Amino acid sequence: MEKVSLKAYAVKHKLSLFNVVKMTKSGQVPTETVVENGKDAVYILIDEKVEKNVTQTIQSIKEKEPYSMRKENERLKKEVEKLKKEIELLKKRV
Repeated sequence: MEKVSLKAYAVKHKLSLFNVVKMTKSGQVPTETVVENGKDAVYILIDEKVEKNVTQTIQSIKEKEPYSMRKENERLKKEVEKLKKEIELLKKRV
């Protein structure tokens, strides 16, 4: 079992430090708190079983449909047209 700092774990798995802290707080990864120079330092305990679960979770997140700017642009254009029609209706009422 190997001890790794939060930052090193984040770099190793290409995650943000915020996500690693969330994982430690939720208990997804085992941690150990050590007092160094009068401060508490949190280390992640690397275990093969835990690493397999984490890598599967990370891969499943990456396999989601990529964000498409074209799709979003089309959606926004439809929304603008809808709003223009609504504005026209409101102008006719006044």
